[in-house]
Amino acid sequence: MMVEILWDIIFSFLSIGFISAFIRLARGPHLPDRIISLDLISIMAIGFFVAYAVLYDQSSFLDVSIILAIITFLGTVAFAYYLERRV
Repeated sequence: MMVEILWDIIFSFLSIGFISAFIRLARGPHLPDRIISLDLISIMAIGFFVAYAVLYDQSSFLDVSIILAIITFLGTVAFAYYLERRV
């Protein structure tokens, strides 16, 4: 019973974070703000995948989260390189 409440709390916090990051993505005044919020949305998606994998004992979602983390990291590095070359 207590564990089910804990999972509800975890998914609620992840949902609130996802919505907050999406609002920042839509309202961000500058390009770096939007890119960082997109990076945060990716991290929240990784959190969803990991929580789902642990809750339902699906190890394949852990593989998906690792791949998404690598792609997110490469995108962040590419954006940093773009900003450095632009200025």
